[in-house]
Amino acid sequence: MPVITNIQDLKRIYERRVPRMFFDYAESGSWTEQTFRENTSDFEQIRLRQRVAVDMSGRSTAAQMIGEDVSMPVSLAPVGLTGMQHADGEIKAAKAAEEFGVPFTLSTMSINSIEDVAEATTKPFWFQLYTMNDEDYVRRLIQRAKDAKCSALVITLDLQILGQRHKDLKNGLSAPPKLTPKTIANLMTKWAWGIEMLGAKRREFGNIVGHVEGISDASSLGAWTAEQFDLSLDWGKIAKLKEMWGGKVILKGILDAEDARMAVKVGADAIVVSNHGGRQLDGALSSIRMLPQILDAVGGEVEVILDSGIRSGQDVLKSLAMGANGTMIGRAFVYGLGAMGQKGVTKALEVIHKELDTTMALCGERDIANLGRHNLLIPKNFEGDWQG
Repeated sequence: MPVITNIQDLKRIYERRVPRMFFDYAESGSWTEQTFRENTSDFEQIRLRQRVAVDMSGRSTAAQMIGEDVSMPVSLAPVGLTGMQHADGEIKAAKAAEEFGVPFTLSTMSINSIEDVAEATTKPFWFQLYTMNDEDYVRRLIQRAKDAKCSALVITLDLQILGQRHKDLKNGLSAPPKLTPKTIANLMTKWAWGIEMLGAKRREFGNIVGHVEGISDASSLGAWTAEQFDLSLDWGKIAKLKEMWGGKVILKGILDAEDARMAVKVGADAIVVSNHGGRQLDGALSSIRMLPQILDAVGGEVEVILDSGIRSGQDVLKSLAMGANGTMIGRAFVYGLGAMGQKGVTKALEVIHKELDTTMALCGERDIANLGRHNLLIPKNFEGDWQG
């Protein structure tokens, strides 16, 4: 068993273990991948203030996200195809999150269904919704999430149209993988993944197959999703979805102060500052760079969660000290899942928690609620000096 000390260690095992098309699916951004890269590199520009001779005993990373108690302000982001990274991936990630005391978010484009995850867990999880043109399907999907006692609806706003990710097109990404000579050659080197996948509960999109007329396999599914993303999604439709849900709503994909103000107006309980991990609009600013002006725009009227680029507990601390109420991790937990299944997700959370706790102590703080800009050294032009 290798010694895992950071998220990068998990990533290396993940790359060896998982078929190339699914590794590339997680580890890619759109077009030139500039935004994908800057999501992580911009965190490096922020420095920490070391403080000493402070009582560091009795530290706590416990907090709340949308009124739910969490062991640390980190939630697992919705990631499509998680069940292709490891057999029963969504179930395993949800169980690891529940045991660790952090929220798990199930993607509409998951392999395991809402019902699969609900059956395997005891605490409510969050459900992420992509809005589709098929209104009847969306209504039934929301009802299924209600029946599963999901505690929040996360509506993704930045994927009405799919950003082009070159690797996915070149790899012929599909779930399950299409057996071309290239994929067969790659799958032959990933036999442990394949053996586990043979025993998986599902290998297709569990929230869609069997729930939409005419969709029985992946070949018809690709055409359906290409046609189904709702191009006409606007604030009026978001308000209707919120009403239909009737519970807590988190709006994901906010990267502009004006949109943040609209999210407050529509009555969101929380917003997720996110550029979809650099997978949508390449050339957009990183989430951490946009965070300060979005916080100014909402003025504490709504909870703000930072997503995209977090690979360590130090990144979590920097986000919270900048003013975010919580964070979301996607790739960081997927590396762990692909590497070691449920144990790997737990290991990713342990690594992040340890880094967060140790860094907090060395910054002279005992309680996560006390983190603030006084813990950071932020470059003067961090938000960028852009022409009006």
